[in-house]
Amino acid sequence: MSEADARRVRRAALSIGVWVGVASGVIVAIGIAILISVILSTSRREGQEHGGGWFGQGGPRDDFIVDIDVVVPTVIVLGAVGVILLGVVAAIAARRSVRPLSDALRQQRNFVADASHELRTPLTTLTSRIQVLQRRHDRGEDVAQGLGELRRDADMMGDVLTDLLISAEGESHAGGTADVETAASSAVSTIATIAQESQVLLRVTSDSEVTAQIPHVTLVRILVALLDNAVQHSPAGGTVSVRISHDAHHAMVRVIDEGSGIDGIPADQVFERFARPRESGRPRSFGLGLALVRDVARRSGGSIVVETSTPAGTTFLLTLPTHR
Repeated sequence: MSEADARRVRRAALSIGVWVGVASGVIVAIGIAILISVILSTSRREGQEHGGGWFGQGGPRDDFIVDIDVVVPTVIVLGAVGVILLGVVAAIAARRSVRPLSDALRQQRNFVADASHELRTPLTTLTSRIQVLQRRHDRGEDVAQGLGELRRDADMMGDVLTDLLISAEGESHAGGTADVETAASSAVSTIATIAQESQVLLRVTSDSEVTAQIPHVTLVRILVALLDNAVQHSPAGGTVSVRISHDAHHAMVRVIDEGSGIDGIPADQVFERFARPRESGRPRSFGLGLALVRDVARRSGGSIVVETSTPAGTTFLLTLPTHR
């Protein structure tokens, strides 16, 4: 267990202990107050002459006569109610005590799902490049360039996995910067083999140079997810365009496909985990890519939205803060 996790567990244990102690004290105090009020309301005062008294002194003293028939049932009822309420407190405390474990299990499942999705595209690219290299080798052609591309794709997989681990540990992405056009070109190179197999053309245009406040590998990763999504929803012979622009404070990347638009779910729901639009015949991912893009963009101080979606195509707008 990491130190951060240990601190989280200690804070949760302290919070639960304080909560249980306060709740139990309130229940006991209320029960005592009710019992005292019942005793006072049902007792009567009776004056008598006594010798001795509490401290051995004689003289008159008032005695309180308590009605046992009322007090005993009250004590029993209060005891039963107290047991029930303390049981409720214990049940709530038990639920709160396992919440950190539940959160940890959810984060673990999310990480496994995210890692599986994020590594799917680089792995598919690797497989496709290996098949191309095998065909070139069988024909006796030069495979040196293909080997270099294969090495680059393997490095990309390592970078993606490292970035996922950093994200899982809750580290901030604020410290890195990336040239947006360079990152877009890297993402296009990563997805090029898949686009070629789908007979989809990839194109990048940029108004001017712009640097975003996000690590290069992270920007490449989310652009690959956007391009992969666009290629999957584009018809054969279509074009996926990446258009880069910026204003005084933000870099803007538009990924535009020529598909049939988002169908089957509202446009704003495509960023929810495991949300998928209506199938169109091509293999689909598991509805994680756009959700991951949204999460990374938000952590980096940016956003991702569906700018337009029509039967002629869909435009996703990624906005990121610029490096100043």
